[in-house]
Amino acid sequence: MDRMNMEQGSAEAGIGPTPSAGELWAAMRAEAVTAAAAEPVLRGMLELAVLRHDCFGAALAALLARKLAEPLMPGERLEDLVRETRAELVPLAVADLAAIRRRDPAARGWLSPFLHYKGFQALSWHRVAHRLWRDGRNDLALYLQSRASMVFGVDIHPAVPVGRGVFIDHATGVVVGETAVIGNDVSILQGVTLGGTGKEVGDRHPKVRDGVLLSAGAKVLGNIEIGRGAKVGAGSVVLADVPPCATVAGVPARVVGWCRDAVPALAMDQSIPSGA
Repeated sequence: MDRMNMEQGSAEAGIGPTPSAGELWAAMRAEAVTAAAAEPVLRGMLELAVLRHDCFGAALAALLARKLAEPLMPGERLEDLVRETRAELVPLAVADLAAIRRRDPAARGWLSPFLHYKGFQALSWHRVAHRLWRDGRNDLALYLQSRASMVFGVDIHPAVPVGRGVFIDHATGVVVGETAVIGNDVSILQGVTLGGTGKEVGDRHPKVRDGVLLSAGAKVLGNIEIGRGAKVGAGSVVLADVPPCATVAGVPARVVGWCRDAVPALAMDQSIPSGA
């Protein structure tokens, strides 16, 4: 399954091609105006979060800063950090929000995922931390990892590269170790671990390729590969490589079928074959 086919599948799944940041911003502002008129108690929050800003990047920086601010690290400093990575972060954040819109039937607009989906916010902070890690600012990156873990319940080491269009659904209890890799168009449900098997050193965490669906509670352990377009069943413990397009389930996980969907991460079907 190549990237073009994935994007075609994404467009067919609901909202069409990924919008530009400007298009998304215009739609989000319109939703915020409507919401403020319908629910006056939210007007002040929506003004602060959306309506006072002039673009998506500015609103994103302010939102993320408010989420992690603490007395020892005021929001203004955090907002500056996000702005430093804005050119790289904004297109990735737009792609991540588009992934939510396509894959989550509860996401009926842009505003709610932006304001309330902690998987999106945790991933956005991870993208900032990863940029800092690549730039050699490891102490600051690790601080952001720790704060994000405390606030969102999502613990992703800042060394981990994460592709475009990734959806972390519900997000609570997601843990990703230092040498893991997450590809494009991946969907990760709550309680997923991409971890090691013990006290190994070096390259010791899973490599998750494009289009993979990691269902709720899946534990993927060791320096193994989850092949492109594979699906890992809920509650499974995966200790060996998974072939592309395979469905695996169980403890330990084994191949129980082959994916019916072109891109399981887009289909978000956590069922496994009957009789498996």
